[in-house]
Amino acid sequence: MIYLSVMDAEATAIKINNLSKRYASSEHLALNKLSLAVKPGEVYGFLGANGAGKSTTIRTLLNFIQPTSGSATICGLDIVKDSVAVKKHVGYLAGEVALYPKMTGRQFLNYMSDLQPASNANNLNKLVKRLTANLSRPIHELSKGNRQKLGLIQAFMHQPDVLILDEPTSGLDPLMQEQFFEMVNEAKSRGAAIFVSSHNFAEVQRMCDRVGFLHAGELVVEKTLEDLATKAAHTLKLTFADTAPVAELKRLPRVKVTSHDAHHLSVSLEGELTPLFKVLARHHVTRLEQQEVNLEEEFLHLYQKGGQ
Repeated sequence: MIYLSVMDAEATAIKINNLSKRYASSEHLALNKLSLAVKPGEVYGFLGANGAGKSTTIRTLLNFIQPTSGSATICGLDIVKDSVAVKKHVGYLAGEVALYPKMTGRQFLNYMSDLQPASNANNLNKLVKRLTANLSRPIHELSKGNRQKLGLIQAFMHQPDVLILDEPTSGLDPLMQEQFFEMVNEAKSRGAAIFVSSHNFAEVQRMCDRVGFLHAGELVVEKTLEDLATKAAHTLKLTFADTAPVAELKRLPRVKVTSHDAHHLSVSLEGELTPLFKVLARHHVTRLEQQEVNLEEEFLHLYQKGGQ
């Protein structure tokens, strides 16, 4: 099998093709013909409600469970046939970090280093320092946040070509979250692909280039953050001293009233602003806000529509 270098911008670090998974105890597919690709140097946010299939996707990619049908590759290696070789290129953080409880942090990281030697011997020490990890105490005595630090260190320390991270900032305080974002940016800059599953929309919005929304095992929407920003830039929230002119605005071409009440309304529009402002000029507008990207609103809107 030929390995695709992550430094090649045209390569695909993660490629999933019609991947499906049905558990023996279920009549329904946990994953239904999932297809997506993540390039080197890209941060991909994987979003979905509990039970949507995010964890199943990750467990399948890492060959903890095998697909019912379809295929996937990581760095050009088949996730099933080449599962051992795949793991040499991957840094993984589970959603629920399960470490060896009787080991100290130092013993655990030394053990992980023996299994997967770091390409840069100093990288481990740098990560320990920047995350202020406690390595002297047994892991079972550590707080959730300190266990999370160890999980992040072991995922990043060998500078993998692909990082698969499930709820990576869980338990971290704001200062450590900032360190994590820097670590992601550094990994991205050296060409690593980062696949992140998270319920933290602000976190995803801050670090991701693209997001995919999973609903009932299907990838129903995939957008770049740039696309979302463009859409948001054309959404205005208006407040009126008098009654909101809903009917007038609904008659305008390329203007859609997305919500309204007596004195407030939101509109999305395409093209020129002049027709909209001609209507607004006849009314007492007390406030006009341009909407910012809000992944949480996108997510809730999608699920209210049932993923359609």
